[in-house]
Amino acid sequence: MQNSIAARAIEPQSASVPALGIDFGGTKIEAVLLGADGETLWQQRVPNPGTYDSAVAAIAEFVVAADIAGGTACTVGIGAPGSPSPRTGVMRNSNSLYLNGRSFSEDLTSVLGRPVRLVNDANCLALSEATDGAATGARSVFALVIGTGVGGGIVLSGACLDGAHGIAGEIGHLPLPWPRSDELSPPPCWCGLTGCIESWVSGTGFARAARTEHGLSLSAPEIVAAARAGNPTARAALDAYIDRLGRVLAMVANLLDPEVVVLGGGMSNVAEIYEELPSIVRRYAFSDLWEGRIVPARWGDASGVRGAARL
Repeated sequence: MQNSIAARAIEPQSASVPALGIDFGGTKIEAVLLGADGETLWQQRVPNPGTYDSAVAAIAEFVVAADIAGGTACTVGIGAPGSPSPRTGVMRNSNSLYLNGRSFSEDLTSVLGRPVRLVNDANCLALSEATDGAATGARSVFALVIGTGVGGGIVLSGACLDGAHGIAGEIGHLPLPWPRSDELSPPPCWCGLTGCIESWVSGTGFARAARTEHGLSLSAPEIVAAARAGNPTARAALDAYIDRLGRVLAMVANLLDPEVVVLGGGMSNVAEIYEELPSIVRRYAFSDLWEGRIVPARWGDASGVRGAARL
């Protein structure tokens, strides 16, 4: 596979060539090719194939197609759940478990015959929204992805903050702050710990809590729809979710005090959360005056992939 793909690849020619961003999601892999002015030249989405070799092959096919669409070799940036170890380059902490323990960036570089920039997907969302999205002009931005999992990304003065060990912003694996009495027997997390924020405020965590606490055997979108239709049990489940999310963002305010918090992922599309979150954050934030903005990502589902193209 390596030789056949590398033979079809075009050598990058300059820093002004089109930029390919790839967003590696839990259920899909998406690619977008951006021109010099941020315009979309080409885009494609495929289901996540579920195995490592198939995922590498899918990304390689994206690159070949993007090179053809752009007329030259593109640069390649990838946002993925988890992150490569700064020491070994091996992927860790990914909820796409087949990535863990793999030299993902190194393998892709070998297959594609060009450098690959690989960072956590939440950092890509943060960079995209800080560059030309909902947080344009803000010096400090925190992006929270609330979808299948929970991830965080930090941008300060236009640059992603990765941290000394590549885990800055990994808020999904901190414990839920200020737990209530009914939250003191927390659920297990796939990471091996218990009570992680991801197991509470991800879309799957929302559905789990609604089932165990309120007896609702529904998906997250179905619970939201039922709440909007006037179902009091669904509304109680949604209110509990918003309260938990507000406590999480208050912790972010106390730690980073960002000018703007940008929300991405499927749960960020729930309009009701933006009405209630500011007052909850103010209740818990260690300040007599908290005026940070909490906004949905301007680019929606495309934020992560656009940020990857800007790496």
